[in-house]
Amino acid sequence: MSSSKRITSAEKDQMIQALTSHRVNTVVELRRIEQAFATLGSSDVAAPMTAAWSYYVNSNSLLTELRGLTKNYPFSAECLEEAKRRVYSDPESNRSWNLCWLTLKKIQSDQLIPYYAQYQASQPAMWGGHQPTQDRVAQLSGAFVTEWNYALEQMLRHWSHAPAR
Repeated sequence: MSSSKRITSAEKDQMIQALTSHRVNTVVELRRIEQAFATLGSSDVAAPMTAAWSYYVNSNSLLTELRGLTKNYPFSAECLEEAKRRVYSDPESNRSWNLCWLTLKKIQSDQLIPYYAQYQASQPAMWGGHQPTQDRVAQLSGAFVTEWNYALEQMLRHWSHAPAR
């Protein structure tokens, strides 16, 4: 559906039902509905859209999609959880109905990836229970950073501008 096409009341109701029943739970599908709703200027779509984005993030669908983009070095759940925690404690987080976008932007703006890459790379579990050398930790951390930043950039490409209320 083109974002310039005006949706009917029945289509809007179907989209709201899809959101509230969680039948739509990928970033591409949610963005398609978000873009369709943006053309309406209707206040009754804000709550279901907000709830759908929250469900997407909190049901681990965002983590699943990030990990789908990071096959060699799975995206850090701890990094994502810290970003969500920071969004929830940020008074500016009410600037958007989109918890996914806010969380991804928080990872980017607070530069959480290098910290969590270093943390994860230094865990003895990553090295079969042995203590790795600093060089090996730095090498693995760099690989995490590269792949995780790629995934973050791919996800953020779904928005050409900030989704504001």
